Amino acid sequence: MTITFSPPAAASIDDAIHHDAAAGGNIEAAGRAIATLSAVLSGDADYDKILLRAAAGAGKSYALVRMVEAALNHPNCTRVGVTAFANKQVFPLAGELGKKLGKRLDAPRVCLFVAANRLPEVPQDVLDHVSVATSTGGIPQTCEVVLGTSHKMGAWGEGQRFLDHLGPAANGDVPYDVLFVDEAWQLPLHRYAMVEGLAPLSVGVGDVGQLPPIDPGQNPWRGDPGYNPYRAWPTAYEDDDRTFAVDLPAVWRPTASQLPLWRAFYSDWDRLDCVAAPGDRTVELPALAGAAGAIWASVATGTPTLLEVDGLADPEAADVDPPLLGVIEDLLTPLLENEFTVVRRRYDGVGGPQDEVRISSAAPSGDPLIVVLATRNQAVDDATALVERLTDKYGLPDGVLLASTVDSWQGQTNAITVAVHPLSGADHLDEFNSAFGRLAVTCTRATHGLLMVARAGLDDLLSEASARPGTPLGEPGTRSLPRQTHQRILATFSRATLNVAVSAE
Repeated sequence: MTITFSPPAAASIDDAIHHDAAAGGNIEAAGRAIATLSAVLSGDADYDKILLRAAAGAGKSYALVRMVEAALNHPNCTRVGVTAFANKQVFPLAGELGKKLGKRLDAPRVCLFVAANRLPEVPQDVLDHVSVATSTGGIPQTCEVVLGTSHKMGAWGEGQRFLDHLGPAANGDVPYDVLFVDEAWQLPLHRYAMVEGLAPLSVGVGDVGQLPPIDPGQNPWRGDPGYNPYRAWPTAYEDDDRTFAVDLPAVWRPTASQLPLWRAFYSDWDRLDCVAAPGDRTVELPALAGAAGAIWASVATGTPTLLEVDGLADPEAADVDPPLLGVIEDLLTPLLENEFTVVRRRYDGVGGPQDEVRISSAAPSGDPLIVVLATRNQAVDDATALVERLTDKYGLPDGVLLASTVDSWQGQTNAITVAVHPLSGADHLDEFNSAFGRLAVTCTRATHGLLMVARAGLDDLLSEASARPGTPLGEPGTRSLPRQTHQRILATFSRATLNVAVSAE
């Protein structure tokens, strides 16, 4: 078995700023959005949409909580709605808002509006800080914040039921003065259309690289060749005269070594920095030998690592590849049979460095330590079987090793990502495997290390693939050729080639 490495071809991050200097950019940008929100509520500005655009891991929820608090402190705002596509986004946000806003007249100011069959899924830590209602009539009339998914808030007739039960907000016409949309770039336009009328002003906060979900429900625009019903709703309004948009210029999630990768995804932004400085995030490895030792040593530097594997048996399909998953299992085995530790620097609310936190694989806590990501459900079924084998073999505690589809892992965070590249084994670029958002989610979940694994041949695929004209929906900025986007991103990886056929000879 032979392995060769080459360093990243992308530029260095010598110009990057970190810690509070980086976080200050986000505070300033959020402040501009809050000032605009206040001006609209005061009648001094004529916007009906405010967009706070962010890269993955930019602290969007923190900014959204600040904006909700600022809105409620304005005399012309008595009630706000908060929505998102999925309960996994709404539940933690409800908890954060409940803790931040507290109670008034001994009653929570925040109400979680949730379907009755999803109530058992609400964490106790959320229930402790909010009121909960499964029907409109159960929402306390004293609540100032009502949160629910777009499906729940935008159900047929719900706007009128809000009015009948709660009455109009300070605007005198509709039930909410402001509608906040979390993870806005993951909400399809046809779903936003169902909630837009709940307030005269919408505030969208989110990652512009997210994948809009494919909603299996019927919608009236399906079949119209000039309309994409799955497009993220803000893309229809970003250039509108009545939309105010601002970017958050710093990210909290990645290591400093990952910043070139983040910048490759958001290359048209004026600036992008990261709060973590060199050395703030490390991985302490056990003694490892051979190819596994070399690969994990590369991942532990924080620099994204791409491992291309040659000499494998044929896959079942381009994105269903048991032989490639076998290589991943072989790499994970020596790491998991020994203890490893992730170390991270903590920061205060404005990015100032504080103490270190050490989390061992023997006693994990918080985010999962290792997550294996693939694109198709069948591939993740195989990855889940891999996870179960290794978990049983080494008696791993919960939180050490998980598997998921890329799409399902949106909005989640983990220490180390091991992912099958969406283009692995492909012979052309199609809308699914070359989607900017799918690759962005794959690459931006990890706080400590990223290992991307693929069959050999990515460079040949990208150099020979036919150009796809136009700008793919959901991509920020001008992306006329997806293959060039992929090439720019691959240039930020430390690359290794592993020939498994050599060991069989």
